[in-house]
Amino acid sequence: MTERQTDDGAGAEPAPVGIVVVSHSAPLAEATAELVRQLANVPADGPSIVPAGGIVGGEIGTDAARIADAVAAADRGAGVVVIVDLGSAVLSAQTALAALAAPELAARTRISAGPFVEGAFVAAVQAAAGDRLDGVLVAAEEAAAMRKIEGRAG
Repeated sequence: MTERQTDDGAGAEPAPVGIVVVSHSAPLAEATAELVRQLANVPADGPSIVPAGGIVGGEIGTDAARIADAVAAADRGAGVVVIVDLGSAVLSAQTALAALAAPELAARTRISAGPFVEGAFVAAVQAAAGDRLDGVLVAAEEAAAMRKIEGRAG
């Protein structure tokens, strides 16, 4: 596993899990990644949060090659959690991992079934705190149960 220096230089700690934000819209993927970076107060040496949205020409859609490139860019050796906006983005992410990503990178990449914004935010917080790949994935998926308004059923 890749390591990074601690602030005091006393030793090394594991590199953070990377996050890829996949949307059918490039501007939405970019804005979500930036929102998460700011809200989670992700440090410069913290987890990479990489957007992958739209298709060539700026059209709406998802592109497996863009996703594979984003996964490679986000990975520092600790793995990557991919957060998707809609179900069909899962198919593009699966194709990216099965057909385009290096096998060892695909093996340490997980696609989250969690919500888009909340999942990305919680994943970034957990990754910045040093949580490992499966912990970051679980946190992103458990974000689906987060209540925004108390006192209402469902």
